[in-house]
Amino acid sequence: MPADNKPSGTTKKELSYIAKVWQTVAIVALLVVFILIAKVAFNVLLMALAGALIAVYFHGLADIIQRKTRLSRKLAMTISTLGTIVVLVALFWFIGAKIQTQVTQLSNSLPHTISTAKAKLNETPIGQKVLDSFSGDNSKKLSDTAQTFFNTSFGVLGDLYIILFLGIFFTASPSLYKDGILVLVPEDKKPVAQLIIDRISLALKGWLKGMLLSMVLITILIAVGLTIIGIPVAMVLGLITGILEIVPNFGPLIAMLPGVLLGLTFGTGTAVIVALLYIISQTIVANIVTPLIQKKMINLPPALTLISQLIMGTLSGALGIILAVPLLAMVVILVDELYVKKMDQAVAVKGSST
Repeated sequence: MPADNKPSGTTKKELSYIAKVWQTVAIVALLVVFILIAKVAFNVLLMALAGALIAVYFHGLADIIQRKTRLSRKLAMTISTLGTIVVLVALFWFIGAKIQTQVTQLSNSLPHTISTAKAKLNETPIGQKVLDSFSGDNSKKLSDTAQTFFNTSFGVLGDLYIILFLGIFFTASPSLYKDGILVLVPEDKKPVAQLIIDRISLALKGWLKGMLLSMVLITILIAVGLTIIGIPVAMVLGLITGILEIVPNFGPLIAMLPGVLLGLTFGTGTAVIVALLYIISQTIVANIVTPLIQKKMINLPPALTLISQLIMGTLSGALGIILAVPLLAMVVILVDELYVKKMDQAVAVKGSST
């Protein structure tokens, strides 16, 4: 009989081992599924933030119209939304044909421009090292990184549609969603929640105002400057710079590349002048616009902004890096209201009691 018990004991051990293996596999699988769901949910929340920024823009513009004209809220909102659409359509109508021509010209001249730039870079040891870093395996790694960076949850067009519709819903009835957030907060915490919402709204309005102003200003400076220098497709390069201005730190560097490449086709001196134009223009915008942003928005340390962009770019690609600054501002406001102020109050109470 004891001899018969040995196989059953071995079988139990084997079954116990197999069960543990399956439990481990199940836990890992659930963890992977949870991470994937969390990543998609985070991207959806970012799209909701982008939609909220659209609503903040329309309501902020309506606030300015209402303050200047004393019109009713509904009429101010109508002028804000319809006026923006009319201005955009008019811009595309009047300068759309010229932009399209310049885009075609840029796309046709780009291969020749790249070839000329390679030839110029090959003439110097530093340029050869730069070319080596963009060739072979390094080129494939950069391509894969760029492809991953620009991947989106539902495709670019799908994300844009979702953001647009969310922006419409948030614009149409912002109080519905704000009140919905306040309903989730306990009664004694509602004043704090309302203060946080108001601070976030003010910060986002300040960020949007400064960002739109900087985009328009940098577009004009680059387009006019490149036209004076004699660089072709100056208007398109200005628009590219203005659009990429929405990405602090990285955007201006990316926008500078096509302009400098075109400058190289005219000579090294022209390329240097073009680079100086971009640098000086960015300096002017930073010194004029940044103080305006900081009046309505909390002062974010540059290093913290860069770190948040790197993290958000890794997590959510292009959309994450674009929304890194407003998201960081929201996090700082939440930490300030929910932690820092409470700690200051606790220290003050402790100091008064002693």
